[in-house]
Amino acid sequence: MPDRAPQPVDRQLPTDEARDLISLARDIAQREIAPRAAEEEDAGHFPREIFTLLSRSGLLGLPYDSEYGGGDQPYEVYLQVLEELAAARLTVGLGVSVHSLSCHALANYGTKQQQVEHLPAMLGGGLLGAYCLSEPSSGSDAASLRTKAVRDGEDWVIDGTKAWITHGGIADFYTVMARTGEEGARGISAFLVPGDAAGLSGAVPEKKMGMKGSPTAQVHFDGVRVPDERRLGEEGQGFAIALSALDSGRLGIAACAIGLAQAALDEAVAYASGRQQFGRPISDFQGLRFMLADMATQIEAGRALYLAAARLRDAGRPFAKQAAMAKLHCTDTAMKATIDAVQILGGYGYTADFPVERYMREAKVLQIVEGTNQIQRMVIARHLAGPEAHRTG
Repeated sequence: MPDRAPQPVDRQLPTDEARDLISLARDIAQREIAPRAAEEEDAGHFPREIFTLLSRSGLLGLPYDSEYGGGDQPYEVYLQVLEELAAARLTVGLGVSVHSLSCHALANYGTKQQQVEHLPAMLGGGLLGAYCLSEPSSGSDAASLRTKAVRDGEDWVIDGTKAWITHGGIADFYTVMARTGEEGARGISAFLVPGDAAGLSGAVPEKKMGMKGSPTAQVHFDGVRVPDERRLGEEGQGFAIALSALDSGRLGIAACAIGLAQAALDEAVAYASGRQQFGRPISDFQGLRFMLADMATQIEAGRALYLAAARLRDAGRPFAKQAAMAKLHCTDTAMKATIDAVQILGGYGYTADFPVERYMREAKVLQIVEGTNQIQRMVIARHLAGPEAHRTG
């Protein structure tokens, strides 16, 4: 079959600098990330060196303030860079999104002193972050978390276990939500915990269906002592901080999903154009042409949806509903597009000789992380019809 290279996505970008950033991200993706993706995913290798390269290239802190080493870029630019990285390898795109999520609390709720002290290393100093909200018994019901932080003089002592933590056990810093007061959402505070803190340890990474190169692990806190100056925001503000971070993080997941779906479409188009059956390319057959057309349409719709939400965010307007919509639509699109890509490749699509079987396995997790798609539907419905009425008795 002929080698048909995918066409770059036609992007509407606000500045020449943004176009340069997309070109830089695409060059790193094609030269450094994509050629090793299949082999390293199969081996379960986490490409820490790629994250170091992204940090040195200024791509690891794009949506944050340049005063602290960030890129001063609007979210609509950052997300499109994320999409390019995820199209080359989801482990990298999702890892950048999680790192950005981990910086959110400090960048938006930290004091000036905290930001000066910690943000430069986090945004451009080669550090890698993790975000600790979920626990073994509290996933969707995050406000019921049990990890505790108890005041001891000028310190807090943290005990508990976090679960499903991307970069768990290898991160340089953890943004941790822990209970410091009453039950429920108002008793939670946020902390910035160094990865080498005494008493902090990562469990053996989970054995997963896909994204084997991205470590996902429980993180244990056994008497981890953190000074009060590492508490982020006000005491009891942690759950509000967590939800604020997740609104932005869901846009990152949406962009990663569209990158993965685009990669699947590109692979399907290349295969269908080169595969001959009945004396002509299978892309000539209407059934397959319609599948490709539907994939492309849903991908474009998803891209437009996440960018519309990002532009609301950049304008300082409410965007939580649109973020939930983008996460829901884009991740469902990624799942459908990767399934269809496997179908178009037929038996070859079911083998590891082509990347679409890996794309399909990877797509599934995007419907789960940072709020399942059932939770996204609840969020959207609450914006439309108000909170659910609670029954008593």
